[in-house]
Amino acid sequence: MLKKLDESKYSIPTRLIYGKSVTEEWDYSHHVTPPISASSTFRLDSAGRGATGFEAIGNRELVERLGGPTYVYARMAEPNNDMLSHALAVAERAEVAVTFASGMAAVHAAVCVRLQAGDEIISHKTIYGCTYSMFTTRLPRFGVKTHFVDLKDPLAWVPLVTDRTRILYLEAPANPSLALIEVDTVCKKLKEINKTRPADRQILTVMDNTFATPWCQRPIEHGVDIVVHSLTKGISGFGTDIGGAVVTRQEFHDELILFRKDYGGILSPQTAWHILVYGISTLSLRLPRQIENALAIARFLETHPKVAKVAYPGLESFPQYDVAKRLMRDYEGNFAPGIIVFFSLKGKDPADALRSGQKMMDFIAQSSYTITLAVSLGQLRTLIEHPGSMTHRAYKPEEQLAFGFDPGGIRLAVGIEPVGDIIADLGRALDAI
Repeated sequence: MLKKLDESKYSIPTRLIYGKSVTEEWDYSHHVTPPISASSTFRLDSAGRGATGFEAIGNRELVERLGGPTYVYARMAEPNNDMLSHALAVAERAEVAVTFASGMAAVHAAVCVRLQAGDEIISHKTIYGCTYSMFTTRLPRFGVKTHFVDLKDPLAWVPLVTDRTRILYLEAPANPSLALIEVDTVCKKLKEINKTRPADRQILTVMDNTFATPWCQRPIEHGVDIVVHSLTKGISGFGTDIGGAVVTRQEFHDELILFRKDYGGILSPQTAWHILVYGISTLSLRLPRQIENALAIARFLETHPKVAKVAYPGLESFPQYDVAKRLMRDYEGNFAPGIIVFFSLKGKDPADALRSGQKMMDFIAQSSYTITLAVSLGQLRTLIEHPGSMTHRAYKPEEQLAFGFDPGGIRLAVGIEPVGDIIADLGRALDAI
């Protein structure tokens, strides 16, 4: 057995490559890269070991007393997921993380793990379309009501708080508008309110940090209770795997593990291995290049005569530029405004601008080499899509403006290609409309 080293002395990018120097999840001291677990079940050397394994599910204190996990069945726990969970906690500078089969499975767990019938959620009004759908069509069936509010005003949610409020749901940069939230102010006010509430009625903050990734923003450092990620996006980085994660404090860990066990949203070992070995370990290579590209593209679009508006947190014209500069920082404190650009085209009216955007994306789909018409984001390739008719279709057209984004807006998720090639393809597409 190798001697355990103090990995906390090293930078986070280095720790995301190497992981724990010695891991209780798997003794792989002779493997340079951790092996893939390909078994759904695990051999038990005694009935007592099996009993202990089941007793330890969702009981982290017992796991630590035993000196590490006792694996029984992969839906309960398995080595690759556990190693990835550790890396995610390191990346967010958090205590623990729990992996899930998708980002929406993670959102479901983070929001529902402490909800009961009759409870209420207060949510930022601009959020991912599937999260909005869950809040407006699924949760009401179980007696959970959601109030939507513009959290660009960090205190706008306060008048909506009632005895039934249990979750304050944040998403920033918001999908697709890129609106930011001053989470320090939100969390400071919530702490004051929670002091007046009993322990079993505390309000929890849940924040979707998918757009930023931990490279650009770490909400737990600012007081957020629970962070969710679609691992499919920037953390995975290659567009080959779907996954999700909840990152939080120790006190929520066991409930999340039991929730995952009962609802079955486990991340496959092979997918966990891919994200661990190829995805999160290369954040420090991919994100700086993508951010550099995104800023150059945003500046190009901002000066183009056919473009009406550009939203990108790295532009000085961005309405919340000062907020972005405070909150969006990499591990060394450098400004890291993300990889997404949201823009809209000029037109005689919104319908005309929408038609121009559709023409532009159709041209790109057929004639561009470095830009792909596709949903998702955070990949090596640059992707373009129309949220109003695609990822945010759950919002009715008349709701989209009211909920904070232009129905004709175009979302560009920037990759790592040489930026001149991307700008050339954008220029040709704009010339074509």
